[in-house]
Amino acid sequence: MPSLDLALRAALARRQELLTELHGQATDCYRLFHGSQEGAAGLTIDRYGAQLLVQSFHQPLEQERLPHFAAYYEDALGLPLQLVYNDRSQGNSRIDRRDSVYQNPASALEDMTAREWGIHYRVRGRHPGQDPLLFLDLRNARGWVKTHSAGLSVLNLFAYTCGVGLCAAAGGAREVWNLDFAEGNLAVGRENAALNPDLAPMRFVQSDYFPAIRQLAGLPMARRHGHKLPSYPRLEPRRFDLVLLDPPAWAKSAFGTVDLLRDYQSLLKPALLCTAEGGTLICCNNLAKVELEDWRAQVLRCAEKLGRPVHDCQTLAPAADFPSQDAKPPLKTLILRL
Repeated sequence: MPSLDLALRAALARRQELLTELHGQATDCYRLFHGSQEGAAGLTIDRYGAQLLVQSFHQPLEQERLPHFAAYYEDALGLPLQLVYNDRSQGNSRIDRRDSVYQNPASALEDMTAREWGIHYRVRGRHPGQDPLLFLDLRNARGWVKTHSAGLSVLNLFAYTCGVGLCAAAGGAREVWNLDFAEGNLAVGRENAALNPDLAPMRFVQSDYFPAIRQLAGLPMARRHGHKLPSYPRLEPRRFDLVLLDPPAWAKSAFGTVDLLRDYQSLLKPALLCTAEGGTLICCNNLAKVELEDWRAQVLRCAEKLGRPVHDCQTLAPAADFPSQDAKPPLKTLILRL
């Protein structure tokens, strides 16, 4: 595929200044090729420390292409890399593990560590979930938290593997809570914390978002007639100086539905109530079909109606390794000062 080879070279050339900057920041996790915007839709190539993660989302790659990728980037970066290939072209992006081409060497699937902003993270080429253990397009937001969290109480909602919480702790936060429904995600978060023993301890709360955030916001629990709610941890109402809200696109539980397209307000309102006066709420929306200005207006209107007006609103774009030809990246991040 000569055209793909040219696209890979062009993408790497565009990143040279960024890679120099990232390496200087003790970061070795970044996107090397963002196919949807750089000439090969459905193909992504990421570096996570010593691991090269190649993923295809539309159709499988030809088997003979894989060694080429590894050799090209090993030469370009001047270091050995362990190649892991995940074909995610099946329904719901499920990883195909049947063909021998997907049976990576044991050395490539061993637990590894990688760094971002000088913080160490657990890296696994394969694990029970589908996605990598660190979403690279949120790097700038994690860096912002690291820079602005000194002395603050921080609430990391939909924490996943707790990267935002780690950055808050590294930035000198006096208290950090990581909230996520999945114990497996928080288990990796605890591993990440153990990889950074110099950081202050964090709190890990396993809970569905809705009962946890409503309790923290001092709101009554919504009850459905005739339905008994599952058990959930009891929490006292309180506010945090810095709150990060980064929900998935869609999820449903006995307590409610996460739907970024149709009902962002039900997620946003209690998060606003959990943010202290003079505090900061960082909110994210990763749906490509949602326009930034429409969503921004919706967020500001929701805050105004709730009596928590926004005094300053900044937009934080992903870094240059996630280019967007139309300047409309799927991940949108707003920093709201209340």
